[in-house]
Amino acid sequence: MNRHISEQFDTELDSARSLLLEMGGLVEQQLQQACLSLYNHDSELADEVKGGDKRINRMEVDIDDLCVQIIARRQPAATDLRTLISIMKASTDLERVGDEAQRIAKMARGVADLELPVDQYRDIRTMADQVIGMLASALDAFARLSADSAVSVIAADQAVDDAYDAIIRELGDEMKAQPEQTERSLTVLWVARALERCGDHAKNLSEYIVYLIEGQDVRHGGRIKDGSDQ
Repeated sequence: MNRHISEQFDTELDSARSLLLEMGGLVEQQLQQACLSLYNHDSELADEVKGGDKRINRMEVDIDDLCVQIIARRQPAATDLRTLISIMKASTDLERVGDEAQRIAKMARGVADLELPVDQYRDIRTMADQVIGMLASALDAFARLSADSAVSVIAADQAVDDAYDAIIRELGDEMKAQPEQTERSLTVLWVARALERCGDHAKNLSEYIVYLIEGQDVRHGGRIKDGSDQ
């Protein structure tokens, strides 16, 4: 009987993990499509992103409900409890990435009737590739329970912050030199801000993975232990 209960518990944990990764895949797709809608001034694709947001919100609620039910029934401890807490926190960050994707799509719709810029949104494309790569790597680290991969994602956030700062400086100069392009420049500014936030959420996901595996809270600059601390 105890073995049967243990097997059921493992199945429930696997269900929660699987649902989180499914949600993550959808969020990653939403972010990619939102960025493409901007690059191509594609209002139809932007509208598709808006439609997918409700599904993401529903998945967050389903994940929370499932985790709460498991905690109430099983009263898990140690790693199992950390797993459930991490899944619930991760689903919240994923939902917020979905919100940022919707914001990007909304801004893409706003400039859809304008001419594409000469640089084809070069800097935003580079920054978006960095952020989407962080998100994909964080989800992969969650799937493989790899603390090393999670730590790499945490470190990658600095490059995203640097890219954001560079875009802000460049846009300031651009709006002074080409005030007629202010509408597009402001759109790029807010898209860059949304992407910077997505990078922060991907970093958060990775911090939850370290917490899950190592039992360390590395938020807000907490130190990550290595073998020399043992």
